[in-house]
Amino acid sequence: MESEGDVAGGLSVPEASIVGRRARGGSWHDAAVPTFSSYDGTTLAYHVEGSGPVLVCQPGGPGRAGVYLGDLGGLTRSYTVIRLDSRGTGDSAAPADPATYRMDALVRDLEALRAHLGLETMTLLGHSAGANVVTLYAAEHPGRVERLILLTGLVRAAGLTPIGMEEAYEARSAEPWYDAAVAAWTAWDALPEDASEAETHPLELAWAPFAYGRWDAAAAAHAAAGLNEFAAAARDGFFAGYTPDRDVITAKLAALAAPVLIIAGELDASPTPAAAAEAAKLFPSATVVTIAGSGHFPWLDNPVELAAALAR
Repeated sequence: MESEGDVAGGLSVPEASIVGRRARGGSWHDAAVPTFSSYDGTTLAYHVEGSGPVLVCQPGGPGRAGVYLGDLGGLTRSYTVIRLDSRGTGDSAAPADPATYRMDALVRDLEALRAHLGLETMTLLGHSAGANVVTLYAAEHPGRVERLILLTGLVRAAGLTPIGMEEAYEARSAEPWYDAAVAAWTAWDALPEDASEAETHPLELAWAPFAYGRWDAAAAAHAAAGLNEFAAAARDGFFAGYTPDRDVITAKLAALAAPVLIIAGELDASPTPAAAAEAAKLFPSATVVTIAGSGHFPWLDNPVELAAALAR
């Protein structure tokens, strides 16, 4: 499980609440699938949709192509949403060195993207595992961050761990899918590491409802599409060999001047709202917003409240 919906028509976001600066020039905006060469020569792709202030998005997974973010529940009506495909995922090329899949190495791709876009500063949104990458970026490049948004992401990069996960799962025991989902989770956990997709995919779909606040046709389609959006090498390399130096990272984050918005889903098991509140302690200026009725993908469960949170 990744652990880490429609904006109301006519939503107006005042310029005073800009989520990021506009990029200089228009060539990258006009390309069908624009690309750039990152620090090591790996060609990375990103997708641009919408108009207005720029919001740069780091997908999660880990190792999931950014297509699953969609238009973030209609945010493209107000923002230029830039979705990066992390190396080895989606339309981006795989690197020569698999060590560069690690979360701290992905920071260098974000910095290369910023330079390519011609942005002096960026508003960064990291979803799920992507919250680790944008947090590490903020620690290394604080002067380049206009605003930091952690969207249902557990910041393991700073040594944080889940809080209340089991209780969150149990809180959904009245759901009609609960028993089948628990059974599937147990069966999936017992599979050997070399289990085939034919064995894992049905189980993943069976326990997928835990990730959504509302298990309906849209959520089921989103979960089913996700089965083919992961790149194994990028997923497996994200945490490989990474040991957080908590003292160094927390000291850097404690000095971050940019405002931080931490968004949790009310029903999400990782991070729970309690875990999001713990993450807020890493920063001198952080606001925590819990999206009512939402799981791990708030743009599907409650897009209007998500848009309102970003407009604060």
